[in-house]
Amino acid sequence: MNISTAVVIAVVIGVLGLGAIVGRLLTLRQGMLRAADAATHVDTSDLNLGLSTTGPTILHFSASWCGPCSAVRRVVDQTCAAITEVAHVEVDMDANPEAAKRLSVLSLPTTIIFDAAGHPRYRTTGVPTVADLRSAVQPLLA
Repeated sequence: MNISTAVVIAVVIGVLGLGAIVGRLLTLRQGMLRAADAATHVDTSDLNLGLSTTGPTILHFSASWCGPCSAVRRVVDQTCAAITEVAHVEVDMDANPEAAKRLSVLSLPTTIIFDAAGHPRYRTTGVPTVADLRSAVQPLLA
């Protein structure tokens, strides 16, 4: 192996390593819950989403073609089984694009946690963990 081949291999390895780091940084927030912006509250009363008025609701947007959406469904089902005061609503983005538009859903899966008053309190894209959902829902229980 000559010097130029070694340099090419080193450059390729460096580019692949840099690509892996950039890819990880871009997806770092996937599945992490963050507080919803209270200033951008959207009135959802006319969307008929089926939000609970007695406790928090975990709403997640999905579609039949979305692979990770089934994983979110399992996580939300586990959370709701453990905390029975929490309602679960799944909205098919293809069947209800108006709801997705009004709630600024840009990617799937998107999960939004509403309080009993119908205000979005937390939101995430990607697949959250059961522990993250539980920790977000617990303060919203009356």
